[in-house]
Amino acid sequence: MKRFGLAALAIVLVAYAVYAQPGKKQIIYVAADKASFKEMMPGVSQAVVWGDPDKGAHGTFTKFTPGYDAGVHTHTSDIRIVVIKGAYLYKAGGTGGKETRVGPGDFLFVPGRDRHWSGGDPKDGALFYEEGIGKFDLNPVK
Repeated sequence: MKRFGLAALAIVLVAYAVYAQPGKKQIIYVAADKASFKEMMPGVSQAVVWGDPDKGAHGTFTKFTPGYDAGVHTHTSDIRIVVIKGAYLYKAGGTGGKETRVGPGDFLFVPGRDRHWSGGDPKDGALFYEEGIGKFDLNPVK
């Protein structure tokens, strides 16, 4: 019984150290229309809201120019998307998949390693909030 109690305590302490991050909790407010966007690649710009997409968990505002085509790809980590303006276009499996139009106010969860195609609305592009549980990557599929 003592071992179980010590193991449970160890799990609680590790979880606290990983998730609670004492002293790091703060209110974050960023207006998408006033955020500082940086071009990441032709057709894509990003404003970091929290975290660091190059290193780990993060939240960003991301813009796709009208007609942007990301090609067929995967991401290592899960991604959650909420569209603000325009439409994020998603095709499961790749270019032959059924297109899902993710519009303003819509949510899309893309599991890590999910093979898909994505792009921006041909007329309006897309502005969306994106969260990742790990660093952001885009792995093209040939």
